[in-house]
Amino acid sequence: MTPPIVKRYLIAFDKYKWIGLASFGLVVAGSTILAVQPEPPPKFTAIGALAYTSPPVSFSATGSEIQQKGLALSKEVLLQDKVIEAVAEKVNVKPKKIGQNVGVNVPSIDENGQVSGPIIIQYLDTDGKRAQQTVFALMQAMVQLSADINTGRLKAIIEKIEERLPKVSKELQEAEQKLEKYDRIERPAILAAENGSLLGAITNSQNQQRQIKLTISGIDAQIRSLQERLGLNPQQAYTSSALSADPIIANLRNQIYQVESQIEILRKDLRPTHPTMIQLQRQKNAYERLLQERASEVVGGVGTTAPLPNVSGVRAQSNLDPARQQLANQLVTLQTQRETLQRQLIDLVQEQGRLQRDYALIPNKQLERSRLLQQVGLKKAVYDQMQAKLADAKTAEAETVSTLAITQVPEVKQQKSTAQSIPITLGIGGFLGILIGGGVIFLLGSLEGTFKTKEDIRNSLKQREVLVLSELPIMPVDDTDSYLIPVVLSADSPYMEFLEKFRSNLRRIGGKKAKVILITSTGSSEGKTTSAYNLGIASARAGKRTIIIETDLRSPSRCKSLKVNADPDASLEPLRYYANSECIRLVPDVENLYIVPSPGPLRQSAAVLESSELRRLMEDARERFDLVILDTNPLGLSNDALLIHPYSDGMVMVTRPNYTQENILGEAVDELVESDMGLLGAVINGADINITFEDVIPPIEEEDSEILNPEEYSTGVHRN
Repeated sequence: MTPPIVKRYLIAFDKYKWIGLASFGLVVAGSTILAVQPEPPPKFTAIGALAYTSPPVSFSATGSEIQQKGLALSKEVLLQDKVIEAVAEKVNVKPKKIGQNVGVNVPSIDENGQVSGPIIIQYLDTDGKRAQQTVFALMQAMVQLSADINTGRLKAIIEKIEERLPKVSKELQEAEQKLEKYDRIERPAILAAENGSLLGAITNSQNQQRQIKLTISGIDAQIRSLQERLGLNPQQAYTSSALSADPIIANLRNQIYQVESQIEILRKDLRPTHPTMIQLQRQKNAYERLLQERASEVVGGVGTTAPLPNVSGVRAQSNLDPARQQLANQLVTLQTQRETLQRQLIDLVQEQGRLQRDYALIPNKQLERSRLLQQVGLKKAVYDQMQAKLADAKTAEAETVSTLAITQVPEVKQQKSTAQSIPITLGIGGFLGILIGGGVIFLLGSLEGTFKTKEDIRNSLKQREVLVLSELPIMPVDDTDSYLIPVVLSADSPYMEFLEKFRSNLRRIGGKKAKVILITSTGSSEGKTTSAYNLGIASARAGKRTIIIETDLRSPSRCKSLKVNADPDASLEPLRYYANSECIRLVPDVENLYIVPSPGPLRQSAAVLESSELRRLMEDARERFDLVILDTNPLGLSNDALLIHPYSDGMVMVTRPNYTQENILGEAVDELVESDMGLLGAVINGADINITFEDVIPPIEEEDSEILNPEEYSTGVHRN
């Protein structure tokens, strides 16, 4: 059995053989032209060598570093455009020619930084002297290039340092200013903590607080003793002492006492309404009013004195004798002293809290100062390093030279030319022509995007889990009428076996419910009408009343292949045509087979497919026939198949090698499966199945020999 890839190639070869032969001819012609070329002129190769060198004494680390980097010269660096252009101008040769004929072998550098050998420069030319001059000019240019590269690297280092140095200096100054500012503010506290004075101040404050508390405790004892002796608190004692010491109040109290004495003496002899008694009472009231007013003045404060609390009973509050007044003054003095000490104690407590907070922050301040000091140190180190690097780089200017030196002057050698062998060249050209021609044919066949063999179609359908109902071979057709399609009208035809397999598999898969079958394809010329006609014939031969309804209204009917003539007037009034039962025609050579020819081609096919007349025809056909076959439009050309699909019970997809597009079939099958359109399976039409001529053609009469001949059976193709 021929492998599928060989089949695909044979099909592509039959289609693109002339293009392949043209490609073969072009390659052979090119090899012939190459073989007959005259012997080339003699060529000369000039070879020179450069070695890596270094100065004997290195006064700076930067100089040694530059010289070490100068060892890393690649071929691309040595043969850059400016080098070749300078040499080309010097020796009067085009730069492109020098670039094509020059070769440079750059040695590798080992792990220790040592070079394994010299740099070899080769140049090929038809003139030996010019080749020598070119190599020497290249060597000189490379030596100068190495010196320029080293000098450029050194200048770049110096420029970079000088560019960066002001910024580093500024950063160092800013860091020093921050440290100075911090020391000016926080350094005294840090020093106080370090030398113990801050801790001593806290201890001294605590001692003073204890001393004041003891003093306050003694004063409180004295105040309690005086309060017990006087029966007055300090505030009351202060008020009584102030009132008792006022001379006006004392005089008014004396006057009131005298008036009261007179009233008490006269009360035995005079009545209260007596004018004298009234006069004395008025004097008493006046003195008491004056006493009250004076007490208010004393209590309220006069001038800069502080007011006293309001008192009641001025006479009772102002009756202290000198001894008690002295005790009251002592009590007031002790109270004042106590309040003074209490305020001092509060101030000491606050000061102690402030000192303790400062002492608690000392570690953070010390850490912050250490950080600032470290930043200054880092900035200073960077600044010093850059200054040292700059001085070292400027020192290296005196010792920076080229890393390369000429160690071998160019030597010229003539190359031996070998004559080409014409037979070998032609043989190689022929072999390449066969490969290229065959490859072009295979590539063009692959780019078509169509299935080449039945195996390709079967594998694609298998990947999408679509059943292959049957593989139908190529069947003969009568070429006297190009519009006919191949149909198997004879019951003894070997092709009937494949059609019966198609029918039985369809019945097995669809069951009794699959009564109306829709036959479609993805494109034209894939044989859907041929498959529909022959399925109808196989069903009728099996004793089933079968009808074929051509619903491809965009194309004319092919019913003439079944020896049925279509109604020529059907396209004028298609709705009346479908409404008349005469549209159903009997196939004369096949019993139980009927057909409804298409009235097409019609422009408004969708309107006819959705009409009530066609719907009644479908319902009538479902009732009267055992199998209804709907031959409809290809899915890739219109949506008519989807319009007629609701009348069907299942769908069959017809495919054909060399006609079915891979991507279109895949998209159509995926869409039908996802939409649950009832895809029962697929048919591979026009499959490459070997059927001998004796098995296909029964003995025929001489008068039939003009219609059928063996070549038509072997080369017959579908025309739909």
